[in-house]
Amino acid sequence: MASGAQDKQYTPSLLNFFIYNPSFGPREGEEEKKILFYHPSEIEKNEKIRNVGLCEAIVQFTRTFCPTKPAKSLHTQKNRQFFFEPEENFWIVMVVRNPMIEKPNKDGKPPTIEYQEEELLDTVYGAVVRQCYSMYKLFNGTFGRAMESGGVELLIQKLEKFFYRYLQTLHLQSCDLLDVFGGISFFPLDKMTYLKIQSFVNRVEESLSLIKYTAFLYNDQLIWSGLEQDDMRILYKYLTTSLFPRHSEPELAGRDSPLRPEVTGNLLHYGRFLTGPANLKDPEAKFRFPKIFVSAEDGYEELHLIVYKAMSAATCFMISANVELTREFCEQLDGLVGPQLTLLASDICEQFTINRRISGPEKEPQFKFIYFNHMNLAEKSTIHMRKTASVCLTSVHPDLMKILGDINCDFARVDEDEEIIVKAMTDYWVVGKKSDQRELYVILNQKNANLIEVNEEVKRLCATQFNNIFFLD
Repeated sequence: MASGAQDKQYTPSLLNFFIYNPSFGPREGEEEKKILFYHPSEIEKNEKIRNVGLCEAIVQFTRTFCPTKPAKSLHTQKNRQFFFEPEENFWIVMVVRNPMIEKPNKDGKPPTIEYQEEELLDTVYGAVVRQCYSMYKLFNGTFGRAMESGGVELLIQKLEKFFYRYLQTLHLQSCDLLDVFGGISFFPLDKMTYLKIQSFVNRVEESLSLIKYTAFLYNDQLIWSGLEQDDMRILYKYLTTSLFPRHSEPELAGRDSPLRPEVTGNLLHYGRFLTGPANLKDPEAKFRFPKIFVSAEDGYEELHLIVYKAMSAATCFMISANVELTREFCEQLDGLVGPQLTLLASDICEQFTINRRISGPEKEPQFKFIYFNHMNLAEKSTIHMRKTASVCLTSVHPDLMKILGDINCDFARVDEDEEIIVKAMTDYWVVGKKSDQRELYVILNQKNANLIEVNEEVKRLCATQFNNIFFLD
């Protein structure tokens, strides 16, 4: 190998992901019955049994120290294992290979591999495992429900069908603090436009009485939701990282639009179904919609999920799964919602453009921030330029993202409000502020600043960006 060869860097990657239940194969020789799902599936049977047995032993061993809090993670040189028990006796385990650097050797010797054992954050990847379960539960209900309906066979079938596809969308190299929060980005609106949307939702729910819940989004940001917070949080993640990117389209521009608008009366109609029938006029069109499970007073309820979009506005209508949805109903919804949603979308766009013009041109600020509110799950980030299922582009160095994660871990350990200021090796300043259920993380690019100046800069940021939010000093 040439002496000028570069070091190769490898990002974290998924080694194994499996789900098991220790009570399903209690006797010797029956160990395979415990395994409900294993990725990658081509691994030899005895190795699967060995890996599951090892996890079982670790969980049992740690229980002797704290029976109520079993192990959450295990750190080794080459990888890290994460354990999660979402339902009694059902365990999800994710094994992630640590990031590594491959250093070439002279004289034709094989390269040296250095594992970076401290680069992964338990909070981030622990949140990813919980997200996997929440997403499964959104579309399939609990593991217990599948067991009641069709026993272990049905559960295995559902797990394989769901996780085979879902694990392909996990991009572990771009997981960060936003995965810990799992928040919702809200669209800023003036009162009048918000009232128009509220009135639109009320009119549609009144005209189409089958609709139980509605959610309204614009530009991948939430404006209105009738769902419980935790259900909306996971539905929002599915919409913004999976469904919407699959249907992304060029922004519509009047006559030049690639989609032909229909004219209903005097109204333009850009509406279309993102779930369900692709084309209502097609006689072969299928009127099947994905089913989701949301929490209800007596456990959970099953609903049809209808996602309907016009320009940059999207509405989710949820209807009881007991009702059969017909062509007539879809035509009625299309005729009623299409023109109104098109009109609303252009109203919001106009209002947003006016507000942007009033606030003046956006200069590249000296700081970047992430804000999260635990009460309403509101999240705002100027660090993330784009976050989809396949890519998460951040405008700061990964080392700084790790510092943010470390500060968040410190905040999680205490209940009191606190502030942490860190000076990074790269001369950046990182500030974390926790105040009354809210967290703010700021990255400042001011090499020669001192502690007092950094503090003043953060106060200025709070006054301009968060003037209606009270941060305790």
